[in-house]
Amino acid sequence: MGNSRAYAVFQTTDATMAYRHAKRLRTLMAECEAETSLYAELLTVEDVRRMAAVLPGANFDYTDMRTGPTGEVVRFDLDVATAGAAALEAHLPLDVTTDVPTGTVEERFVAALGQGIADISWRGLWPERPEAEQYASAKYDGVQIVFHGEEAQWDEWTEHHTVFVHGATHQGALTRAQELAARIDSEVLGEAQLGW
Repeated sequence: MGNSRAYAVFQTTDATMAYRHAKRLRTLMAECEAETSLYAELLTVEDVRRMAAVLPGANFDYTDMRTGPTGEVVRFDLDVATAGAAALEAHLPLDVTTDVPTGTVEERFVAALGQGIADISWRGLWPERPEAEQYASAKYDGVQIVFHGEEAQWDEWTEHHTVFVHGATHQGALTRAQELAARIDSEVLGEAQLGW
């Protein structure tokens, strides 16, 4: 039960730079899970087309739940690879959520992003340092980038892209976040947030 503690450690309006710093932090993990979680809100037909090219076979769906005339949940069921622009336009906004093998498509995913909120989450384990009260947690440790957001829980749209480090709630969590931020020539930005 519970959530990770997320510390913002870098913020920029340059998505590529945010990705580069987050990728650097990912390499500092003692272990990284084999799969990475991706999410993107798609506001235009062009966004959908670009993302479909990067993530063929991924699950595209309505951003907000939609219901039919009798109250049943309506799922998006068009094939984004073959549907016409007018058909896709009628269903916007859409989103895509998928897990991919770590290190395979993240860079192309960033290049395909539009103006919607998006997320890359790498989970794993931070190195343990018991002398500094820094312990690894498979449930909580990881790196996250929220594109067009300042909250780990994707609150409101902003121009900024924010990189977070996640960990368990313990005495050494802030120190670890500060040390990781320093590794990318940055610092912890604000208070701890509710993470994943």
